[in-house]
Amino acid sequence: MSTSVREDTTITMPVLSAEELRIATTSGDEILHGVSFELRPGKVLALVGESGSGKTTAGLACMGHFRQGLVNTGGTVRLAGAAETVLDGNILDLPESARRKLRGGAISYVPQDPALSLNPAMRIGDQILEVLQVHGYGSSEADRRKRTAEVLAEVGLENDASYQRRYPHQLSGGQQQRVGIAMAFACRPAVMVLDEPTTGLDVTTQALVLATIAQLAERHNVAGLYITHDLAVVAKIADDVVVMLSGEVVEKGPTSQVLYQPQHAYTRKLLASVPDLAGKRRLGRVAAITDEQPVVHRQFTEARPAQAAPAASERTLLEVADLRLAYGSNQVLDGISFTLGQGESMMLLGESGSGKTTLSRCVAGLNDDYAGSVRLNGGDLAAGTRARTAEQRQSIQYVFQSPFSSLNPRRTICESVEMPLQMSGKMGRKERRRRVREALDQVRLGESYLDRRPRDLSGGERQRAAIARALVNAPSLLVCDEVTSALDVSVQASIIDLLRSLQHESGMSMLFVTHNIALARHISQRMAVLQDGRLVELGSTDTVMKNPQHSYTRELLANVPTF
Repeated sequence: MSTSVREDTTITMPVLSAEELRIATTSGDEILHGVSFELRPGKVLALVGESGSGKTTAGLACMGHFRQGLVNTGGTVRLAGAAETVLDGNILDLPESARRKLRGGAISYVPQDPALSLNPAMRIGDQILEVLQVHGYGSSEADRRKRTAEVLAEVGLENDASYQRRYPHQLSGGQQQRVGIAMAFACRPAVMVLDEPTTGLDVTTQALVLATIAQLAERHNVAGLYITHDLAVVAKIADDVVVMLSGEVVEKGPTSQVLYQPQHAYTRKLLASVPDLAGKRRLGRVAAITDEQPVVHRQFTEARPAQAAPAASERTLLEVADLRLAYGSNQVLDGISFTLGQGESMMLLGESGSGKTTLSRCVAGLNDDYAGSVRLNGGDLAAGTRARTAEQRQSIQYVFQSPFSSLNPRRTICESVEMPLQMSGKMGRKERRRRVREALDQVRLGESYLDRRPRDLSGGERQRAAIARALVNAPSLLVCDEVTSALDVSVQASIIDLLRSLQHESGMSMLFVTHNIALARHISQRMAVLQDGRLVELGSTDTVMKNPQHSYTRELLANVPTF
C-alpha cells in the first residue's frame, strides 16, 4: 500500500451514483439535504465528517437502507456497470425484498465493529459459506467452498480447514475485521460500503486492514465508499473525498486537493484537529462552523511541546514494581516496573492485547489478583480498591473509554458527578454542590449542565462530564483509558487540550492509555511501550519518538497514518 495520497487521472464511468439524496425523520425534520456523489470501479471515495454529519446515513442509503425513524424523501441511487444485469434504475424505488438481494451481493457492507458482522456461535468458514449460499453464488457446494478458501486468502488470512473451523473469539480484532471484509467481498460485489472499519484498531492492525481494502478495490475493480472522520486514514486509502457537515456536502474533490488545498472552513477545521507526530500544532477547542461563523484556527498556533510543560516534580508519586498477572497459562503482565513523578503525564502505548489497560486497572485497584507492588506517595497500596483507604481511592481516579456507557442514563449530570463525594461521606449537600460546580467549570461545561441527563449531551460533552466526576475528589493521579478513541478528531482535540490544561492548573499526574501514538507529543512527557505484557521501551516522549530502541516501537511509528 502506498503511503502517499493515491492519484489516478483515469476517468471511468461510475458504478454507483447518488444524486440529490434527501432523508428526513418520520416527524418531518430533514437530515440529508440533497447529497450527491459518485463511486467509480477500482477507486475509493472517502465520506468524511463528524458524528451527526449524515455520512453513515448517506452510506446506508446507497444500499437502500434507512435506520428506524428515517425515510427517503427525494433523490436517486443508481447502480450500473458490473451490476447492470441486476437492475437498471433507482435502488430506492425497489421493494425491500429486492433491496435485500442486492445487499451482500452487488453491494456489501462492513460495519465499524467486527463483532456486529460475525456470529459468535458460528465458525468463520461457515459464516462466509452462508453468505455465498444466501446469494446463490456458484453452481455447487464445491464452488462455494472453493470461494470461501479463496476469499480468506484475498484478505491475507490463512484458509486451511483448521483456520476455517475457528470461532470469532479465537481471532484478534484485526483478524475479525478481515473476516468481516471477506464476508463482504465473498460474492464479488460491485460496491463495498465501509463504515469506520478501523476505528478502535491499533495502528499496526489498522495498517493491515487499510492495505487489504486498497488491494481488493484495485485488484478486483471494486468501488469503495469509506466512511470516516480520520483524515490521516483518508490520505492512505482514498482517491477522492466528500466532506459533509450537518447533512450537506461542503467540499468534494481529489484527495490531493481536499487534504492539501482545502477550500471550506470546516475542512480546515478537521485537518487542524488531526494530531501530528511532531507535536508542533496545538490541538484545541474549535468553534462550531456555520455559514455565519468563521472557523477559529486555535489549533494552528505554536505551543510548547507537551513533554516540556508542566515540569514534573522530582518527587515520585507512583511506583510500580514487578507487576505480574496471568489468566491460566496466559501471562497478561510479565514483570512491569516504572515510576511516575508528581505532575508528570505518561503514555501507556501498545496494541490490543499488549496489557496496557490491564496494567492501568491494577494501578487503580480495579484488578486485584496481581502479584508485585503498587506504591503511592511512598505507601503500599492494597491490590483492590475495597482494601484501600478512602484517601487512597480518592487519590487515583479512572476515566473509562466509552463516553456513552460511563454515565448512568437515569441520573442527571449533577447526580453522577456528585456520587464520589456522597460515597466519601465527608461533606454536606451544599458543599458537595459547590464542588460539583467547580468540577464542571474545570471541564468547561458549567452550571447549565447540572440538571441535564447523558442523552442531552454530545459524545465529547459526556466525556467531559466523566472527567469532571473523576476530578471532583481532586485526585493526584488521573488514569485515562482510551478516552478519545470513540471521539471525532475535533472532539478528540478538545479533550486533549482540556486534559493538558487541567494538568497545568492542578499539577496532577496522568497515565494516558492509548494505541494512538500520534497523540504522544500532545499529551505525555514520558512513554512506556508494552508488547505482550512486557515493558519493551521506557523514556521521555521526545527520546522515544526520535530514537526508538526496540523494533516493536519502530514498527508502531512506521504504521502511524500521516499526511
